[in-house]
Amino acid sequence: MAAESSQTLERGLRLLRLLADGHRGLTPTELAAELGLSRPAVYRLLTTLQEGGFVRRDGDGRVHLGFGVLVLARAVHPLLREGALPALRRLAEEVGATAHLTIAEGDDGLAVAVVEPSWTDMHVAYREGSRHPLTRGAAGLAILALRRGGTGYVATEGQLQEGAHGIAAPVPGLPWLEASVGVIAFTPLDPETVGPRLTAAAAALSRSLA
Repeated sequence: MAAESSQTLERGLRLLRLLADGHRGLTPTELAAELGLSRPAVYRLLTTLQEGGFVRRDGDGRVHLGFGVLVLARAVHPLLREGALPALRRLAEEVGATAHLTIAEGDDGLAVAVVEPSWTDMHVAYREGSRHPLTRGAAGLAILALRRGGTGYVATEGQLQEGAHGIAAPVPGLPWLEASVGVIAFTPLDPETVGPRLTAAAAALSRSLA
C-alpha cells in the first residue's frame, strides 16, 4: 500500500509540473500521453487534485493549475525573501538603486523582497507585495523573456512609474519558480554596467535556491 501511495503521489507531482510548464492548459488525453498513463488513471488523479483546489478545468475541458497552488506558493514567499535579501542588499548598495526580487503569479509580477540603498539622497520607494502585469516593467518583461528561453537583462523607462528607470534579469534554472532580480532608480542606469551585475546576482540566487 505504501509503495502504491508513493507512486500515486509521484504521478500527481509530475502532472502538476507539466501544467506549470505549459502556461496554456492541457487536455486529459494530452496529460495521459505525456505521463505515459491511461486516461482513467489521469482522471483519478485529476479528481483528487481538483477536490484539493490544485487543478481546475476551463470551458474547453483543458486542465490548468488551480488556486490551491498559489496558497502553497505564498507559504514559500518568506523563504524566498530570506534567501534573496543578501544579494539584493549588495545590489542596492553597489548600484545606488532600489533592488527587488519579483516572481510570477499568473499574468502578474509580485515583488516578494525589496531593499533600498542606504547612502543615496533619493531613491524609488517600492513596496513588498506590489503587483503589476508581466507585460509592464523590466521585472515582468524579464520573466516573459525567461519563458522564451532568454537569460539576458531587460531595461525599461517609465513603464511602472513616471521618470523611473528599471533593469532586471531572469532567475534561470528553477523549473518550480519564475522570477527576476531587478533594480529601479530615478536617475538613468547604465545597462552595460548594471546588467551583468544583475545577471550574476540572478545566477547566484538560482544556485542558492536549487
